[in-house]
Amino acid sequence: MPELLDLIGIFVFALSGALMGVRKRLDVVGMAVLAEMTALGGGVVRDLVLNVRPAAFQSVGYVLVPLVATAIVFFWHPHVARVMPAILVLDAAGLGLFCSVGTLKALEYGLSPLHATLLGVATGVGGGMLRDVLAGEIPTLLYDRQLYAVPALVGSAMMAGLSAMGLHGWPVTLASAVLAFGLRIAAMRFRWRAPLARGVAPPE
Repeated sequence: MPELLDLIGIFVFALSGALMGVRKRLDVVGMAVLAEMTALGGGVVRDLVLNVRPAAFQSVGYVLVPLVATAIVFFWHPHVARVMPAILVLDAAGLGLFCSVGTLKALEYGLSPLHATLLGVATGVGGGMLRDVLAGEIPTLLYDRQLYAVPALVGSAMMAGLSAMGLHGWPVTLASAVLAFGLRIAAMRFRWRAPLARGVAPPE
């Protein structure tokens, strides 16, 4: 079940990467690269920091799922774009899952709660940041006007805090993921935005 949830999150992230490739008028190779980077980048960064073999290189499914997502977007991108609201909901679920599981794995490898929280955030948003850099966009992590990194930070901090209090197990991981998911959904629903510097007008 954990691997299945992981693959679902990877699939959703890969869809967003491939769609970015369509918007940037990239060919199928460029779409596949963005899909793979978006889906696997955060987890690879996490595992490299932890000095372990990245999970993406231990299972064929981790590489094939983004390619399947690329093929779907390549042939049916207008239809995928039309169901984007539903994809964003799944994306929020993937964000919550990735940040909580990333924090848990960092804690299991002996990182402090603070460092585990930061690595959990990197797991959740790292793939999207790589996607944006490759596509020539301002990374979401640096321009969090849709509260994407903030929910990941809150969920990761909750995961690390509960672990520090001696609470462990799948209910803790699930609660942290749900918190990040709920905050992301609320941000989209109520159009919450991170504040800009004082006196700086928001972009049109």
